[in-house]
Amino acid sequence: MTSVRVIGLGNMGRGMALSLKRAGVDVVGYDALDATRAALAAEGVATLADLAAVCAKADVVILSLPTAAIVEEVVAGPGGILEAAKPGLLVVDTSTSHPDTTRKLAAALQAAGMAMIDAPVSGGPKGALTGTMTMVIGGSEADVARAMPVLEAMSATRVHVGPVGAGHVTKIINNLLCAAHLLTAGEALRLAQEAGVEPARMLEGINAGSGRSGVTQVNAGTWILNGAFNSGFTMKLMRKDVKLGTDLVASLGLDLPMFADAAGIWADSAATIADGEDFNRIVETTFPGKKS
Repeated sequence: MTSVRVIGLGNMGRGMALSLKRAGVDVVGYDALDATRAALAAEGVATLADLAAVCAKADVVILSLPTAAIVEEVVAGPGGILEAAKPGLLVVDTSTSHPDTTRKLAAALQAAGMAMIDAPVSGGPKGALTGTMTMVIGGSEADVARAMPVLEAMSATRVHVGPVGAGHVTKIINNLLCAAHLLTAGEALRLAQEAGVEPARMLEGINAGSGRSGVTQVNAGTWILNGAFNSGFTMKLMRKDVKLGTDLVASLGLDLPMFADAAGIWADSAATIADGEDFNRIVETTFPGKKS
């Protein structure tokens, strides 16, 4: 049986580990925080407290980490994957990371007889827990095919978009679009309200037409109009992803004014919306909700 190790047991990694266990996969989890490991162990997934021990006997390692810098530390740092794992290991990075970091680490792993694919995810903690996430995947045909049984156990949709790094490029673009769609949806809600149209009814009409987006179809009804704001994804994480997007645009020397304007609003929102708040609260910059 393939030995799968999940490194990073936050909202997403926890759900992936539980989905893998439910599918009958030999899965062990690791997180730097004792309490996070203990919480997953209480749910029936074995955990280890030592990163090197986690890597030593793994066939596949799933990374679910918050930043590219942490991904690099886990792969190439002391006691990390390059030092501790055996040749033949396949690393699957589900984090939203920088494609240049991904390509550099993939080359280092290949030189050590290992392999890496990037498979960032959409669907949030609920998607991770239910195995219904979407993955956009970068990697060689052979490596993606090898990973597929594991990916199928924790996702519903998988799209192979190109070589290593292509998954992270695609995910960055996806999140830039989501960030922009939240802003335009907030303005649309405000416009409907001021024009005397019930925002929820307006959305019903929009979602039957060509103006719809994932934000109008899912986010607005699930987390925004009802005031729930509990998607499990924070302003801090989305600001990080937007910054990855602006860095990618800058590295390519492109002038993309719509993305630049959206990124500016997200950056400025730090003055009024705390990092720990739900990322959907960005709509409050333009749509304060129903009038009393």
